[in-house]
This record gives sequence, structure tokens and C-alpha cells, in this order.
Amino acid sequence: MDIDLHPKLAKKVYGGEGNGGTYYAWCPDELPMLKNANIGAGKLALEKNGLALPRYSDSAKVAYVLQGAGVAGIVMPEKEEKLVAIKKGDALAIPFGCVTWWYNKEDAELVVLFLGETSKAHKAGSFTDFFLAGTNGIFTGFSTEFVSRAWDLPEDVVKNLVSKQQGCGIIKVDASSKMPEPKADHREGMALNCEEAPLDVDIKNGGRVVVLTPKNLPLVGEVGLGADLVRLDGGAMCSPGFSCDSAYQVTYIVRGSGRAQVVGVDGKRVLETTVKAGNLFIVPRFFVVSKIADADGLEWFSIISTPSPIFTHLAGSIGTWKALSSEVIQASLNVDSALEQEFRKKRAAEAIFFPPPN
Repeated sequence: MDIDLHPKLAKKVYGGEGNGGTYYAWCPDELPMLKNANIGAGKLALEKNGLALPRYSDSAKVAYVLQGAGVAGIVMPEKEEKLVAIKKGDALAIPFGCVTWWYNKEDAELVVLFLGETSKAHKAGSFTDFFLAGTNGIFTGFSTEFVSRAWDLPEDVVKNLVSKQQGCGIIKVDASSKMPEPKADHREGMALNCEEAPLDVDIKNGGRVVVLTPKNLPLVGEVGLGADLVRLDGGAMCSPGFSCDSAYQVTYIVRGSGRAQVVGVDGKRVLETTVKAGNLFIVPRFFVVSKIADADGLEWFSIISTPSPIFTHLAGSIGTWKALSSEVIQASLNVDSALEQEFRKKRAAEAIFFPPPN
């Protein structure tokens, strides 16, 4: 495969220090697999009192809070605004048509990752946001007459309303301004904390997984994506495996570091690299990937381009080799029965994650 699969860091798109925050994105020109997979990826970092202005997007997304705490405002089409308290580890699903805003009132920076599918977007592999306010707000493009009639306000009032906000995308709210407080009942069904949720996989000294599904986060079904948080212990290995339902795996490294290998067509290794916090990389359909964590462990958040992904593992107690008959394994690997039996009895009790060697 000629496409560069190496992990990349996000680049600044707008904002900056003192402006309330910064928005970053991964560019399809630098990470071509974004375009191939029709996946967009961005990251919002808000300073204290930073407000990401209300906007809607051309893509459905999954948001994951990487650090900090704040408030997310979410307005579903023709429904009331939900004010959701968010904190590190929270995942939220944002379907098409939602208007969202994000606010940080804490001293610590609030950082939110966005991953989503771009098959209906204006640009493959990129999110396009449409702002309701600011210098690039939608209403700056309409004539005063149209806005006046739409809002039923005098034209001189409309001019002031449309042009007074000189910020773009992100602003810093005055510390004395009162912002809306999140509602406890709004969080239900809107956010799931992956660091506190029941584990779907838990291997001692190996790793843990929490999977987002329509059962624990209902809006995931509307977004049409699967997602999970994986925490691999120091020195542990994630079994070589692939998505067997034609899905792409999009992985953001949340914490730690490690080594990754990807093998593709004709048994060719197409990627061997070190991954670290802040990296994003994408595994092509049907390619096999495996990771080994460094001593400090490895944590990643992934989306899969299908809401109910199916994986095949090629090692471990649930690996495909265990299902094959002895005779087929002997013939396929050209080994005798003694070596086949030694091969078969290994990893008989370990699935998906393998603890470090003794």
C-alpha cells in the first residue's frame, strides 16, 4: 500500500492563546487515510472562560473529553437545549443537525477530541462547521433586510446583533458574565464516562476495554459509529486482529507510548512505528494491527466506521487458529503434530490482551 499510514499530530486551525482557546484538526493532505476512510478528526482546547461558539457540522461525530471539565450545550433538531456537565473520560455522540457549544469555567484547560464520518461532508476527511455567531457566522452572509424579517427586528438593531461579536469560532467570556449551569438530568443518555463505566474486557496485567454501544450511550446508534476506550498495561500486547466487516479503525493515543505494527496485502508489513500521546492513525480495512505498550502503558480511544463492529483475532484463546482443526494447521504451517500441539496449547486462557513475559 503506497498511502502513508504513519501517525500524525493535529495542526492549529484557528484561535490561540488569550483568545479563549484553540481548535486543531488533522489534515487529509498530511494523513491521506482520512480521505480514504471518510473520517474527520479535530481537537478543541479551551482556556478558562473559553467559549466555543454555537455551531453545527456537516458530519456526525463522537466527542471524547481528554482532559479538564466544563459544559457542553447540545440542541437536537427542533428540541430543547441540553446542558451537560462534562469531564475527563466522557464520551458524547453528536448526530447530524445538532447545534453545539462548549464552555470551560475551570482553571485547567478543557480538551475535547472529535472523530466522525465524512461521507456526507463537503470535503472527504474534514469537518466543516457552520457558526451561528462571530465574524464567520451564518447571518453575516445575509442582507440586513433578510435578517430583519427573519428575526422580526428593526434593521438598525439587526446590524448591531450581527456585527458586534468580533470573535471567530472561539471567544473568551468576561469572568463576571454568568453562563448557564449544567442540569443533572440532562446528562443521562447524553454522556458516558469511559473511565468509570463497567468494563467489557478486563485482563489482569493485560488491559481493559469499554465499548460504546446504543445500550450505554443511545445516540451512538444515530451517529452510525462504534467507539471504545482501550487501556493496555505496561509491557502488555494487544492481539493481532482485524475488522472483518469492512470497517476502518481510527485510533487516537490518549496516554503513554508503545509500538505498533500493521500488516496488509501479501503479508507485507506496511507500518512499524512508535505511537505516543497526541498521535492519530488509521488502519485500513482488513489490515491486521497489533500494539505493544511501553513500560508506562498505552491508552487509546478509537472509533470504528460501523456501529456494531466485528473483529477477528489471530492469537489468544479466541483466536482463529484455535478453531482450525489440527490437520489443517499441520498442513498449513508444514509442521508435525508435536509442534502443532505445542502451538495450540499456548495462549489457551488469554484473550485479546497478553501480559508482558515473565
